[in-house]
Amino acid sequence: MKTMTCMQLGGACDREFSAGTFGEIAELSKAHGSEMFQSGDEAHLQAMEEMMELMKDPEAMGKWLESKEEEFDALPDDS
Repeated sequence: MKTMTCMQLGGACDREFSAGTFGEIAELSKAHGSEMFQSGDEAHLQAMEEMMELMKDPEAMGKWLESKEEEFDALPDDS
């Protein structure tokens, strides 16, 4: 298991997510983002807006995802 924060994954807070793979941690982050969207959290809405801009350029989005996966892979396993 490895841990990353919402902010490390492009979000707006220090909530931690732990998972065995990058795909799993991305899903946890996505679910958290949905919760924050539903609650109208302004900081998360701003982060989502920035992510939507990034998604307009598939190459840039791919590079961003690749860098986040590399960051996840480089993390030490949780103790």
